[in-house]
Parts: sequence; structure tokens; C-alpha cells
Amino acid sequence: MTSVADLIPGMRSRQPEGLASRLNWLRAGVLGANDGIVSVAAIVVGVAGATAASAPILTAGLAGLVGGAISMALGEYVSVSSQRDTQRTLITRERLELESDPETKLDQLASLYEAKGLTSKTAHAVAVELTEQDALGAHLEAKLHIDEDDVASPWHAALASAVAFIVGGVLPLLAILLLPSAVRIPVTFVAVLIALALTGATSARIGGSPVLRATIRVVIGGALALAATYVIGHLLGASGMV
Repeated sequence: MTSVADLIPGMRSRQPEGLASRLNWLRAGVLGANDGIVSVAAIVVGVAGATAASAPILTAGLAGLVGGAISMALGEYVSVSSQRDTQRTLITRERLELESDPETKLDQLASLYEAKGLTSKTAHAVAVELTEQDALGAHLEAKLHIDEDDVASPWHAALASAVAFIVGGVLPLLAILLLPSAVRIPVTFVAVLIALALTGATSARIGGSPVLRATIRVVIGGALALAATYVIGHLLGASGMV
């Protein structure tokens, strides 16, 4: 039996409830882990380039870990809050327009489907059927491409980002503190680049982009960050300024 979705060219399949929110948490978590790895690794490698003493490395690493996690959480909260507020405003506006002028909104919905390639008669029939089932959902899907039941939570995104940042940042911090001073920097470099390769590949799979390209990009970026901070720390240490 032909469904309404089969009649509409380019009509999106409705995602399972909560899927977009879960993907948003996952995205925030992967990006948070990536930032935690790079940020904390750059800090501790830079300090290790200036001194072999563990206390300054630990102090700088912990400060970067805590400060970075808070910064990531705040950034995600503000970003997702703005997105949520915009979505809620659009949903409220559509609901009010449907209540005040349902006939005009029905014609508008039919015209949207007609623009997708349906005949005027079929578009009107589809609009009527969808309006009878869920008028607000039909308009949000066809006009705005949003789902009333799947608005992202800023608190979830902020928590996922902060926790992931800490998890990612702990790796280089432990690596550089637990390893002997003679090998701590090169081994930390290797551990960080491997971790970045994993987060880069995961991020690419979530976003549906080419895995190899995304992985190479994030690994090269991380390597440049580590090299730059190490050189700066080493020069400052050699100069006697620190």
C-alpha cells in the first residue's frame, strides 16, 4: 500500500523519538574528548619542554583540565540553548498560526508538497491526510524540518562535553606524569596522536564524512599543536626565563 511519504519526493523519514538529541550528546562528547586531548596535551607538553619537574606539569595540567571542561560545558550549553530557544519559538508560532487560520495553513502545506513535484490534487490530498493526523507535526516537518518531540537538551550536551573533555584530557596528563622523564614526551606524542585518530574516525562516522580524511586532518592538527607548544616551552626553558 502506498504511503503518504512515498508520494512526496525528498520527504525525510521521521527519526525515532530522541534520536537527534542522542546524536547531539554523542557529537558533543566526541568533540569534547578531542578538545580535551589536544588542549591538555599541548599544555603539559609545553611545560614539560621547559622543565622536567612533575609539580609544574601537574599544576598546569589540572588547571587546563578543569578550566577546559568548564569552558566546553558552558559553550555547549549556550549554543544548544540558543538552538532550543529558536526551535521552540518556531514551534509556538506555527501552533498559533494553525489555531488562528487553519484553512490558510492547509493551503500552505499543500503548496509545499506541490513544490516538491506532486500534482495540485495529490498535494492537497496529502496535506489533508497529514493535517488530520498531526497538523503541527506536518507543518514543522515540511516547512521547518524540525520535530516537536526532539528538541535538544542544553544540559545533556553540556554534561556530555564536560565529561568527555575530562576523559580525553586525563590521557595525556597521566602519560606525561607516570612515564620516566627520558621518554615521557615522545610517548605522550604517540599516545595523543593515536587517541586523536580514534576520535577523528568516530566523529567522521557520526557525521557521515570520509573517515580517512577527517582522521588525517585531526591528527595533523594535534601534532602541530603539540610541536608548537613543546618548542615554545623548550625555548623558554633553555633561555632561563622559567
